[in-house]
Amino acid sequence: QVQLVESGGGSVQAGGSLRLSCVVSGNTFSNFHMGWFRQAPGKEREFVGAISRGGGVTYYADPVKGRFAVSRDNAENTVYLQMNALKPEDTAVYYCAADGLYNNVLNNRPSYWGQGTQVTVSS
Repeated sequence: QVQLVESGGGSVQAGGSLRLSCVVSGNTFSNFHMGWFRQAPGKEREFVGAISRGGGVTYYADPVKGRFAVSRDNAENTVYLQMNALKPEDTAVYYCAADGLYNNVLNNRPSYWGQGTQVTVSS
């Protein structure tokens, strides 16, 4: 069974940085395209960024372009989300997700999800 476990969330002041990690087990990590999503209180879950199996292709939602970066270490079965220049509107629960099809990640339809980690940005 595929399991995804996020870590690295917390509280930070606006302008600060955080790095989230997500460790995948239960299947060959390099089989999966990976994505990060977030859900703020009272809002629908939204796509943040994605990375292809080999790490050569990334894609970001407009609100985070230039501030967030997704990377992966296939030897460590881990995907990362580096978040810089954080804003209060980035406050949300952040989820990592995995799927064998890149389009499923981009279209908010990945097969596997983590449990989420809270990120709170204060002004």
